[in-house]
Amino acid sequence: MKIILASKSGVRKKILDDSGVDSTVVPSNVDEDQVKDALLEKGADPEIISKNLAELKSIKISSKTPDQLVLGADSVISLDSKLINKPTSRSEAMQILKKLNGKKHFLISSVCISKNGSMIWNYTDKSELKMKNLSDKKLEIYLQKIKTETLLSYGVYQIEADGLDLFEYIKGDRNSIMGLPINEIKNYIGNYKL
Repeated sequence: MKIILASKSGVRKKILDDSGVDSTVVPSNVDEDQVKDALLEKGADPEIISKNLAELKSIKISSKTPDQLVLGADSVISLDSKLINKPTSRSEAMQILKKLNGKKHFLISSVCISKNGSMIWNYTDKSELKMKNLSDKKLEIYLQKIKTETLLSYGVYQIEADGLDLFEYIKGDRNSIMGLPINEIKNYIGNYKL
């Protein structure tokens, strides 16, 4: 079974590859900030935003690629039920880490599979994480290890790398936290009838 990944995330592609799922990357190029702003105006919570973005990405590519399964995905951070966006600068990344510092928050990963422009399956996973209480100096040292491009693309922490050291505990599936609840995706694709 071959699928199209409607994302340019190298981490998501690697999760699929490592799990034996044959995929081709076709980025959706959805304006995520515009969609988030519109949904926040309507009072949407982080989980609804994550689900909507995953579906939008999936359907956008699916409507252009007949008879193909298209996987859209989105991950957001929820702190006190409020959305924490990806940083747009290194100083903003520091502010986000300070907000999360010593606190419990949730990482919500949503995935959607579409075919012929319609959603046929979706799944949302919620992981609980608690950051250690770290000094500003330690946060700065951590941020210095991350390339700006990575920081702006993937957010303030990557648990597959040095980001793991930021946490007191992580309750949830590691692949899901990195961007794809792969077990559920494989289960769905494995049972999918053409």
